[in-house]
This record gives sequence, structure tokens and C-alpha cells, in this order.
Amino acid sequence: MKDIKELALIVAGIDEEYQNSVIEGIIACAEERNANVSCFAAFGGVIANSKYDVGEYNIYNLINYEKFDGVILMTNTITDVAQRSRIISRVRATGLPAVVLDCSDFPEFYNVTIDNKGAMSKIVRHVIEEHGARTLNYISGPLENPEGVARYEAFLEVMAENNLVVDTRRVYFGTFRPSDGRKAIDYFFKWGLEKPDAIICANDAMALAAMAELERCGIKVPEDLIVTGFDNIYNASHHSPALTTVDRPLNDLGYQSCDKVLRLIDGTEEVRSQVLTAEAVFTESCGCKLHGTEDIKTYKKENYRMINSCKTDISLLNRMTTELAETENSEDAMESLVRLMQEIDTEKFCLCLCENWDRGFNSIDMEDNEENTVGYTENMTAMLIMDRGEVKRAESFRSEDMFPIRPEGGGNISFFLPLHYREHCLGYYVFVNSMFPVKSQLCHSMILNISNSIENIRKLIHINSAIQELDKLYVMDPLCNIYNRNGFIRASDPIFRKCRTSKENILISFIDMDGLKVINDNYGHEEGDFALQRLAGIISDSCESGFICARFGGDEFIILGAAGQSEDITVLETNIQKRIDKMNDIINKPYQLSASVGTIVTDVDDDTTLFGLITKADTLMYETKKKKATSRYLRR
Repeated sequence: MKDIKELALIVAGIDEEYQNSVIEGIIACAEERNANVSCFAAFGGVIANSKYDVGEYNIYNLINYEKFDGVILMTNTITDVAQRSRIISRVRATGLPAVVLDCSDFPEFYNVTIDNKGAMSKIVRHVIEEHGARTLNYISGPLENPEGVARYEAFLEVMAENNLVVDTRRVYFGTFRPSDGRKAIDYFFKWGLEKPDAIICANDAMALAAMAELERCGIKVPEDLIVTGFDNIYNASHHSPALTTVDRPLNDLGYQSCDKVLRLIDGTEEVRSQVLTAEAVFTESCGCKLHGTEDIKTYKKENYRMINSCKTDISLLNRMTTELAETENSEDAMESLVRLMQEIDTEKFCLCLCENWDRGFNSIDMEDNEENTVGYTENMTAMLIMDRGEVKRAESFRSEDMFPIRPEGGGNISFFLPLHYREHCLGYYVFVNSMFPVKSQLCHSMILNISNSIENIRKLIHINSAIQELDKLYVMDPLCNIYNRNGFIRASDPIFRKCRTSKENILISFIDMDGLKVINDNYGHEEGDFALQRLAGIISDSCESGFICARFGGDEFIILGAAGQSEDITVLETNIQKRIDKMNDIINKPYQLSASVGTIVTDVDDDTTLFGLITKADTLMYETKKKKATSRYLRR
């Protein structure tokens, strides 16, 4: 039996109150039992962008199940049906002990659930029987979600018990998001139906948003109609009017699920399904009296803490936005993050990037290769590791290890969050022993900010690379791989100015290839290009340190550099000729490489121009060429 057990927790939207409360319970149990929990979390379905969701959900591909002893599944928080199915299939294939929360759809897994159906039934009966509501609207969660199904079924059954008709126009299907509450009210008004007696909502977030929209439209709750929720989140009990809702033992749900999977790992026999009871809370939004609220001092203190924490996070986010916007490379970005992340309470923070994070993305990549979007590279680099105040990095580690540096001992909680740009995988973040990912409403914004900064740096790398390539095309001859005329003019100017200022002599050699037309006409242009390339290499190899050379025209080349005496002319031209002779022996072509050279060494005064000197060298070269016969370049 292992002393320290490793658990994988799979969840989405960890900054929401349901997930918060459940995770708190899991952590409490894990710490008691000295177990480690690795939480793999996405923020999918938040931004209504399918490409963004692909990047978010990729974090689940990081999980190496061989490193874990058991799994806790909060797949009820993942809105994407296909993604949920993939996760379930993978966990099923591992054979690991697995506990799924609030879902009885998978009998092969153990289930800890809350009686959603019974609690919703109590709410609906109360509104009908105690408050005489006859016309009811319903704002539902998604029917792909087991909790959404259970609550909707409860509504339908209680309506049928009381012989009340469910008008489909009075039912809106949302996704448990606050925005669904506003959209639902707009949807109901669209039909022009008589105002309902009550609106039953499948969770508090949608109910509170619906109440705000009703108030905006001049409709008072509960005077004009009743609104109920489900979950009893902090804002529900502290809203005015306080929301009639369902109080669920979420903390206990997390604790029991963690306890169950640890017992299964130990080999203990466990019941397949464990059901926890939820209690209806009847209060002001249905017309009942407010009771059981905390005292005003406690409320003020908690509100101050929340507001102050939010202000602190916003200040950090604003500074992060401005600082990262100024960074142009990964080193500067990491330096900024070191300063900023010190303000966040975390034992360890790691920023891990795929080894090819700075590659280019294009349409061909996306059509032919899933490497950008599915999974992580075999090797990763941790660009930044902040470990108890110490700053370091890991140049390379295996993605199958997940951690660049694994936490020591037991009782650790680690959050793995995706780092991506749209669907493109860049890497991931790791927070160890920090509640920042679940307690801060701005964690998601911050990691988006960092991800966008990394993407901007990646783009800058490729822009700079493109600029360098364009500049190379501007100044380099692609055939001969030496400067072209543009490159020569740029590179020669500082040498020319230096010679003028320091009163040094300058050497300019103008070289014209002999017989190129004959080679082209008799052996083809490919052979002519071959000959030009060999001569360019000879000229480049003949340049002394500090000299430059260029292809000045079709078969014309030039050498320039600071020189001492006229004797340098002989040395240069002799070297060129020796190399030409040696090259002819090596290539053994039916023609001979040959060149005419004109070289001058002269001082540079204020009246001297570079092109005037080039013209002089060119004239000397043509005098040499006149003495040669074209026929000598062909071997008989």
C-alpha cells in the first residue's frame, strides 16, 4: 500500500461557487489523509468561442493516468458533451478507482450525489401549494447535464401532480450561466404571454440575473412574481430580496468523494452510490420571511474582504497588462512575471511551454496536423518556476511527468490550467498549494493575459524572422550567397568613411568572369550558374579579415577593404588566381573558370567618391580582359 496516494481531479470553471465549495471539501479530506490532488481545470464554455474551448479543453490531454492511484470526476461542470465522453472513456480504460459527482450515468464508476430532484420538487410544490402559483415559467440548465435533467424532471413531475400544463414557450434552456437569466426573460417577453406567477430557475446564478432583468423592466420580486433558485450561493442569501433556493452540502460532497476514492484505493468495499440530502430554503423571493441570516457585522466584514480582494486583484491585473504589453521577448516577460506573481499567495508557480511553442501557425498546419491543438510535445520547458521565493527554470522535462519539479510529501493540491492562444496549444500553468485559482475571480483573466503575451512574443519572433529574411533577400545574392549590389552599398559605406577619417588606404578590386556567355551557350544556364557559384566562393575565400565582397552585376564581382600598401594588390590577385586554378582541377569541367581582375589601392580624401574608385578599378579590369581571347575558356 502506498504511503502517499496521488489523485487526479477533473473539473471545469473552478472560479464558480459550486466548484469552489466542492474542491474545498476535497482538499480538506486530502490533507487529513496526506494525499496529493492534481486538479486539471479548464474554463471552457465561458467565452462562447469554439476555437477557444478547444485550447481550454486540451489540458485534459496532459493527464498521465499512470501517475495516479484514483480519479475524481466533476464532469458535470464540463458543458461540452464530446469532451465529457472522451474523458469518461479514458478514465474507464485505465481501470483506476474513480468517483463521479452528481451523475449516475456510469455504473462502472462510484457515485456521490446530492438529491437534486427531491430538493427541486420541494421548491416547486412550495410555490404551488403555499403561494398559490398556477402559471409557472422554468429556466433550465442544459439537458446534457445530469443535474439539469434531474431538476427539470422534478419541475415537470410536480406540475403534472397538480394538473398544471407546461407551456413550452414558458421553458428556456440555458447553460447554468448568469447570462442565461437575462436571455430567458427576453425570451419569455418575446411571446407576449400573460405574466407568470413564478419563475423557477435551475440555479442561483440564472435566478439572480433574471431578477435583475425583471427589476430593469419594472417588475418587482416577490410583489409581482416569485423567483426561485438552486444552490444557495453567497450572493443568493445576501441579495435583496434574499433568494428562495436549495442549500446543498457541497463541501461534504467534495469530502465524501475524496474519502470514497481513497478507501477504494486501500481496497475497502464501498457502496456504488451515495446520496446526500439537500434542504430547501424558503425566504423573501417567494414571499416567505427572511430568517437564519448572519449578523450584519459578519456580513460587512465578509463583504469588505471580498471587495478589497477584488480591488487588489484588479490592480495586479492592470499592472500585468501594461507590463507584459511592453515585453518583446520571453526573458523580459518572465522577469515581469517574477515581480508580479510574488503578490499572489502560492507556494509554487510554474509556467510550462511546449518545446515548439514559438513555431509558426498556418492553415496547412491546421489541416494536416493536430500537433497544435491536441496534447503536448514530448518534452516541455518550464520558462519560469517560482518555488518558495526561489526563481529558476527547467530547460527540459517530459510532459508525461506533468510537473517540472514534483511537490515533496503529501497533502499537496496542484492546479493545472491551460496556456493557449485560441485553439493553439502553447503550454500550461501549475499552481501548487494556492487557492488563488479557485478564490480569485480574476485568475482566469490573468492567465488569459499571460497567454496573450506569450502569443504576442511568438508573433514578434516570427515577424522579426520574416524581417531578417526579407532583409537578407534585399542585401544577399540568392545564387552566390554573398552580398548583392544593395548589400555592398550598405556594407561598404562604413568602411569607406572609416578610411577617409583615419587616412587609411582603401582597396577596391573589380572582377569580371570570363566566358560566361560561352558556357551558357554551349553547356546551358545551369552550368553557367554552377560556374558563377564557384567563382563567388573563390572571391569570398580570398577576402582578408575586414574585407567584403559582392556580386555587383550578372558576372561582375567586387572586393573592398582597408589596405596598407599597393603590394596588397599582388597578394589578392595571386590568391584569386591560385584558387581558380585549384578549382579547375577539382571540378574537371569541359571549360575553365577564368576571371579578369582590376585592383586599386588608394587614399581617400574629401573629394573622393566610392563610385569614382569603383569606376577606376572597373577600367583596370577591362584593360586586363582585352588581352584575353574568349576561346581559351573552352577545353578542346
